Parts: sequence; structure tokens; C-alpha cells
Amino acid sequence: MLILLPPSETKTAPAAGAPADPDTLSFPELGAARREVLAHLERASARADALEVLGVGERLRPEVERNTRLAQEPAAPALEVYTGVLYDALDPAGLTAAQREAAEASLVVVSALWGAVRPADRIPAYRLSMGTQLPGLGRLAAHWKRHLPAVLGPAAGDGVVVDCRSAAYAAAWRGPRERTVAVKVVRERDGKRTVVSHMAKHTRGLLARHLVERAAEGRPAGTPQELLAAARERWDAELTGPTARSAGELVVVRTED
Repeated sequence: MLILLPPSETKTAPAAGAPADPDTLSFPELGAARREVLAHLERASARADALEVLGVGERLRPEVERNTRLAQEPAAPALEVYTGVLYDALDPAGLTAAQREAAEASLVVVSALWGAVRPADRIPAYRLSMGTQLPGLGRLAAHWKRHLPAVLGPAAGDGVVVDCRSAAYAAAWRGPRERTVAVKVVRERDGKRTVVSHMAKHTRGLLARHLVERAAEGRPAGTPQELLAAARERWDAELTGPTARSAGELVVVRTED
């Protein structure tokens, strides 16, 4: 079982610790591709029009300035750096030792800067999204699409790929169609279904936590059907696909306000 997570836009900057080493993170085969992004990000973040290039506002200027010195910034485990709605629901700090081991084996964060990282990989806080086009490098989704298949394909093995990413990050690597299930969350009220971003992120975090807990108990979801059964332990859920052109989809239906 491979659970793909998006990074969070909000990050907690480590107060202390050695800097990250792109070559010693999980998937070391990505080291050269990571250093390439780092170099282009550093140059882009030092430009006079850096905010425009990175698609952020004045409020985030300190984070953009930090991008110019990421090679020296303190690093911490990825699940301590990434924060926000999904990661609050995942609650990494509350994992037991067995659950942390299961999380390390099954969770992968697809990152615009690092390509892919595991929970314990030490990274600094940074500002960069997958939809960015870095001068001299191009769109990051296209960059990582050239490199991620070689590492995420083997990481997925023959198990189910649970895709909790947003569309921009999903574009960087798509798992085997017959074994990949994208997670969609809808709110149902008076027979009508709507997508609510905050609820979707929260539920994906809860689902990832639930799957990690089950894996720690020796009950990993190995197939799309087993994933559906696991989700139904907590929520109303439906499984569709795959089709000739797209992967399957797990629809989690929330009825509360």
C-alpha cells in the first residue's frame, strides 16, 4: 500500500537542526533532480520579481527570502514541517511507535522541491508549489514527471496506490491505472452532493491515519476493494472505475454540517 499525500502550503520552520541533504533523503536517485530545483529556486527567489514568479503575495516575502538560503536552513522530519488541515487530521505526533513504522513504510509526500519524501526525511520549510514555472527549468510537474516514475513505481509494488493529492501534484506521477484510487470527498445535504475543500483535506488526513492504524495492526489495504472496505469502517464510501482512461476513485460521503 502506497499513500500519496500533497505537501501543505503552510509549513513550520524548524528552529534548529542540520540542513537537509538532497542525497540522503528517501529515494536518493532523485538527488540530482532535487539539486537542480534547489538551484533554480534559489535564483528565482533572489530576483526582483520573485513574488510574481512564485505566485505569492507580499505577506509571504519572508518565506521567499528563506528560499535563497535553504542549503543552510535547519531541517526537521517532513511530518513536523508540513502543517495544515490534512496534517492536523493525520496527527503525526499522536502515532504510536508501530504506527510510525507503518507510516514510514506507506506514506509518501509528493513535493515540488524534493520530488518525493518519506515522513522521517529531514527537510527545511520552503515556499514552492507544483504549479510554478521556474525560469530556466520550466513547470515543476513536467520536471518531476521525468524522474518520479523510476522511484514511485517500485515503491508502489503490486499494492494499491491511495492518491490523496490535488490535481497539480497528481500530474507529476500517476500510478498504475488498475491499482490507483484517487480519494474524493463530498458533502451530501438534502440529496445533493458538493465538494468542500476544507472538509476534503480533513477527511483525506483522517483516511490516511485510519489506513496507517490498520497497517500497524497487520491489516493493510492491499487492493482497491480492501481500501473501500477500510473506508467503510468509518464513513459512507463508494468505489468507481478504473476506466480505460483513468484510475479508480474512492468517494467518501460526509453528511454532517
